[in-house]
Amino acid sequence: MRNRINLNISCLCLQRLSVKYFIRRCIEATLKAEGISVPCEINVLITDDKGIQAINLASREIDKPTDVLSFPMFSLEAGSPPENWDSYIDPETGLCPLGDMVISLERAIAQAKEFGHSTRREIGYLTIHSMLHLLGYDHLDEGEQKAQMRAREEAIAAQIPNMQRD
Repeated sequence: MRNRINLNISCLCLQRLSVKYFIRRCIEATLKAEGISVPCEINVLITDDKGIQAINLASREIDKPTDVLSFPMFSLEAGSPPENWDSYIDPETGLCPLGDMVISLERAIAQAKEFGHSTRREIGYLTIHSMLHLLGYDHLDEGEQKAQMRAREEAIAAQIPNMQRD
């Protein structure tokens, strides 16, 4: 299976290649863990707080930065991927366009310090979190949905080297 991951980094980042590689690794691991067998396309933007704040305002009318935003292309059922993906495939690319994610590198760095782990782990966690949103997971409630999503995040992270808690 060959996925297309379109990665754009719009902020200064000294470790561009390692960040890109690690995000790709987390996306691939999430797709595998969720049993997604169709080639997918995912767009990823790495920006700063100012950039994500502008997108948050434009898309959600919330005028503040956040760590990650997810824009799923489809309404999928969490943990139950479609058996037949034919209607989801873009006929021009042969790929399933799952959606877009935006990560604030600035916020990831701050949260890594706050939570006492590496920036790499935080970026990986935010990537997995966003991928699960693209695949139908949500955490609108503080109960069952959030617990289900958190359990999947931790299970997927445990399968990826350098995602262990420091």
